[in-house]
Amino acid sequence: MRCMFCGCEDSKVIDSRPNEDGTSIRRRRECVNCGKRFTTFETIEMLPFWVIKRDGSRQLFEKAKIKNGIIRACEKRHVSMAQIDEIVNNIEKQLYNSLEQEIPSQRIGDMVMDKLKAVDEVAYIRFAAVYREFKDSATFFEEMSKIFNNKAEYEKKIK
Repeated sequence: MRCMFCGCEDSKVIDSRPNEDGTSIRRRRECVNCGKRFTTFETIEMLPFWVIKRDGSRQLFEKAKIKNGIIRACEKRHVSMAQIDEIVNNIEKQLYNSLEQEIPSQRIGDMVMDKLKAVDEVAYIRFAAVYREFKDSATFFEEMSKIFNNKAEYEKKIK
């Protein structure tokens, strides 16, 4: 591992431990040339997969795009970054576990909407408005009606 201070390619590991969620290993290193210490992280290399867009084009999956879309939908809502990260990580894990090399963007969008619906209905509607390309207020009202009907059915089951 190259030292970030002097560029020397030789360093020794002083301490090594897994991170909190067990997805990477944190290594504390010391440069043998300048003696300065720095931290590196070792993670599993994930095989990339392609997202098939609505127009048929393909692009590499980017976790940050999902996160940015969710952040925009949750703006000024009581949804923490920890909840957003959990949603994004769950979706990413599901996608990698599917073992598919190409995944339609519609499936990813549906997964995001399912997760958002459970966390915050307003964020869900915001995301759905962009994802489903609501054309007018009637489409918006139709989606809101689905939420109200589902909520009413759920409350009947509880009572």
